[in-house]
Amino acid sequence: MTFKLLAPVALAALAVSGCVTPVGPVEVTRFHTPDISALGKGAIAVEPDPGTDGKSLEWQSYQAAVQRQLALLGYAEAPAGQGAQVAELRLSRGTYQPERSGGGPVSVGVGGSTGSYGSGLGVGIGLNLSPRPAQQVQTELGVIIKDRASAQALWEGRASFAVSVKSTLADTALGAPKMAEALFKGFPGNSGETIEVK
Repeated sequence: MTFKLLAPVALAALAVSGCVTPVGPVEVTRFHTPDISALGKGAIAVEPDPGTDGKSLEWQSYQAAVQRQLALLGYAEAPAGQGAQVAELRLSRGTYQPERSGGGPVSVGVGGSTGSYGSGLGVGIGLNLSPRPAQQVQTELGVIIKDRASAQALWEGRASFAVSVKSTLADTALGAPKMAEALFKGFPGNSGETIEVK
C-alpha cells in the first residue's frame, strides 16, 4: 500500500526534475590598479567597447544591467561622452553543441572464451540511448572602467556563462542581470583572481 501511494509522488518529482534545466555558474575574473580609491564614486557612463555595436537591443539590455550594478556601487549615471569615468562594455554570444558523453550512439564489442566444455564467440552491440545534449548558449561579458581624461584602465572584469538554449536564462532579458550581478559581486574583487558565482 505504501509503495502505491509513494509511486505517483516519486514519478511526479522525476517529471518535474526532468524539466528543470541545470544552470552553470558564472565564471568571473577581475583586475584592478593597486590604488582603488577612485572606484565606486563620481559619474560614469556605460559605452560600447571600440568595435562593439552599441545600438543592438541585446547590447542595450546588458548596458542597463551594468549601469544598475554601478549605481548600487555608488556611481552616478552619466550620459555617453560625459562623466569622469567610462565603463566600456563588450559582449559576445554564440551557440554550440556539446558532445554526447560516452562516445557515439552505437558500439560493437566482440568477445571469445575457451574452456573444458568447448569454446564460444560472442558479438555484442551497445546502444547509447542517452539523449543528445541540448545546445548551449555561451555569453561573455567584459567591462573596463577607465578614467576618461587619462584613458587609464582602473578596473577590468570578464564574466563567462554557458546555459542550455532551453533555459529561461538563455533569454537576454533574464541573463543580463544575472551576469552583471556576478561580474560586480564583491567589487572590486581580488585582482587577477577567477571566481565562480552561482
